Amino acid sequence: MYFDVIDAKYLRNHEMQLRFEDGSTGTVDFAKFIEKGTVLEELADLVVFKAFEIQFGTIVWNNGNIDIAPEALYSEATGRKTIYAKKSSVA
Repeated sequence: MYFDVIDAKYLRNHEMQLRFEDGSTGTVDFAKFIEKGTVLEELADLVVFKAFEIQFGTIVWNNGNIDIAPEALYSEATGRKTIYAKKSSVA
């Protein structure tokens, strides 16, 4: 699916530069997800945050136990809303 993350680069703080299957790129500040107080709270620790991987088209942490829907990342990075992602949705 064209929302799939194919490359990610840590920038600073809780920001990453993402590239998607359709060629779109953009920066996502994950702080807004972390601040919601969900399971993503663990990512407030930058050591944990920087230990990400790309699996199944999205960014994952902790061996895939923590992730964010690729549609939400696409929307955040590109500013284009998808029919699959609500504003700032977290999977």
